[in-house]
Amino acid sequence: MAFLDLIKKPTLLLDQQKCLTNINRMTAKAARHGLLFRPHFKTHQSRGIGSWFWEQGVRQITVSSLQMAKYFAEAGWQDITVAFPVNLREMDLINELAAQITLNVLVEDREVIQILGRSLKHSVGAFIKIDTGYHRTGIPVEQVAEIDSLVDELINQERVRFKGFLTHAGHTYQAHSREEILNIHRTSSEKLNLLKKRYLNQFPEIIVSVGDTPSCSIAEDFSLVDEIRPGNFVFYDVMQWKLGSCTLEDIAVALACPVVAKHPERKELVLYGGAVHLSKEFVHLPNGQKCYGLIVELTDHGWQILAELNPLIALSQEHGIARAEGDLFNKTKIGDLLGVLPVHSCLTANLMQDYFDFSGKFYDHLNASLSRIV
Repeated sequence: MAFLDLIKKPTLLLDQQKCLTNINRMTAKAARHGLLFRPHFKTHQSRGIGSWFWEQGVRQITVSSLQMAKYFAEAGWQDITVAFPVNLREMDLINELAAQITLNVLVEDREVIQILGRSLKHSVGAFIKIDTGYHRTGIPVEQVAEIDSLVDELINQERVRFKGFLTHAGHTYQAHSREEILNIHRTSSEKLNLLKKRYLNQFPEIIVSVGDTPSCSIAEDFSLVDEIRPGNFVFYDVMQWKLGSCTLEDIAVALACPVVAKHPERKELVLYGGAVHLSKEFVHLPNGQKCYGLIVELTDHGWQILAELNPLIALSQEHGIARAEGDLFNKTKIGDLLGVLPVHSCLTANLMQDYFDFSGKFYDHLNASLSRIV
């Protein structure tokens, strides 16, 4: 019996070959440009998928929480950057991890650096988080006096090592063209490189670290940075396709959803697969249609991209409403399974908490592990 015949409810499917191709492509790109490659594991959050990076020679990773750092440290990863501002309420876990691995944290506040200095029992590396235009968090790159102040504070701390400057140019996700993405990448890299030059004589080993998937996928000039930390590229998604970072064929995960109703008058299919599975992220298609995911036809070994775009046009908690163009509506029966390419694979993976490939092999996820522990 094929694995698809066993699926009863929304299930996140992983195309292993597409995922491996994405990993190999980005690993090769980093090597070609002489970059440190520290992939962000927040997208897949899976020890099994993480092992595919290990097989490619990757030894340094990025995570988005200390719990995630612990999960991967227990799997053998020994050099981890937590790309999220230090949460002082988790100082005990910082100390626990710093005793076991090479741990890097993000700082952007003098008081936090001082508290780290007083509270750390083991050495950690520290990157100063820089805002190059995203305006989520970090010190604005133009505020050199404030950055000077943070560097001076880092010098005074025995157990905090200044590693360099780190940014996430997340404003590439709001770009409207490849040219705009490349311009953001170039501008961010130039500003960070100027900062690095300012301190290089005093700290010859500091680095510049950048991380957004659109830039890392599209750009070919990385001469002004030292390290890349993309994460979403491992799966890609409809948002990255819309930005031009990938093709639809590169997307490596799809949500298998049972069809539970049909509405001929509207040419709409109702799927068991809603916001609790996919999130409510959306993009606008070229025709202006709001899209919460794109329908694909599942096969025993993967899925087929349809000639016409068939989007999810609405989501509620458990329901997904798909506009079925062409012959998709007529040939789809209630009880069939359809695949949905997610708009934002990071959120979908986080909500679903595990993956299956087409042989039925299970791939663990951090959240599933935590729920079993709790």
